Amino acid sequence: MIKTKEFQKYLLEWFAAHGRDLPWRHTYLPYHIWISEIMLQQTQMDRVVEYFNRWVRRLPDIASVASASEEQILKLWEGLGYYSRARNIRRCAAILMQKHNGHIPDDYSALLSLPGIGPYTAAALMSIAFNRDYPVVDANVERVFSRLFDIRSPVKQKENITFIRKKAKKLLPHGRSRFYNQALMELGALICQPKNPDCINCPIRSDCKARILGIQNERPMPVPSKETVFIDMATAILLHNGKIFIQKRLKKDVWAGLWEFPGGRIKKGESPAEAVVREFYEETELRIGHLEEIISVKHSYTIYRVTLHGYYCRLTNGLDKPVLHAAQEYRWVSPDELSAFAFPAGHRRLLEHISKERDLTERISHSLNE
Repeated sequence: MIKTKEFQKYLLEWFAAHGRDLPWRHTYLPYHIWISEIMLQQTQMDRVVEYFNRWVRRLPDIASVASASEEQILKLWEGLGYYSRARNIRRCAAILMQKHNGHIPDDYSALLSLPGIGPYTAAALMSIAFNRDYPVVDANVERVFSRLFDIRSPVKQKENITFIRKKAKKLLPHGRSRFYNQALMELGALICQPKNPDCINCPIRSDCKARILGIQNERPMPVPSKETVFIDMATAILLHNGKIFIQKRLKKDVWAGLWEFPGGRIKKGESPAEAVVREFYEETELRIGHLEEIISVKHSYTIYRVTLHGYYCRLTNGLDKPVLHAAQEYRWVSPDELSAFAFPAGHRRLLEHISKERDLTERISHSLNE
């Protein structure tokens, strides 16, 4: 049986000595905790620190978020993925300005009413920002508890989630929620890792049933993995009169509001080049040709593994006014202007590649003489 006071003491002492130096821990401002928690959803900590620092430099408070354009918000978020999170931050900031005088409410129910804030984020804000006695259970805590209590079925099963939350609440020290919850999550991130946990340096190892039984590497119980879906796509960077064609995705699309180069999925029997010519016409009614292969880039999201084949292309009939069928807006921009727009992962990697190419300027210059 766990001795609660000793358990809390060892965990808090470990966190005081070994907790990572994270920027939002310097202030514990509710705004900082909110932004960091939203960024940390589906994103590794090391990436979040960089994005968080850039975000708060540009948008230091809720008022600045509320007044920012969607374009600015998406550009700051570019590369983090799951862009609905960024849109919800902007929507949430507007509501906070209108209904809460630009402050994050110290009330769990009020937090749940805000866009993009669910039970986990609301509990994290109540606990970490306001030091209220709310348990916070993320994947790290689930893993720690699956070993601590030797849970012998997948942790995401309903009865296990209920059990873990009850235990998390019971073990929570009154008035120490801010540090205790972070300590549990940090323990899962740094010590009780998915593979080869560092049990020797774990402050609560004497209470861990899985370690005592020598089965810590068998917990949490694995769940059947979802089948990976492989997708081949093609896109083209259209050069014309010294400019590059980009279009903005429809509001209800995947990656809504982001900018892209036209293109799409390669059909059975098509080559990537044939696919991009077809997709370009279907999306814009522009006729393209003179394709030159740039590079194929790979990226992943959820269960999908995408290979994107990239090309340079030019107009074949000289007509440069598209009829948009898959976008809400288009622009002809210079290479220097591209950095102001937010692109999906594959297109961004394509841009990163061509930005290093020495002949891009020459290609743009050549397009002026078409």
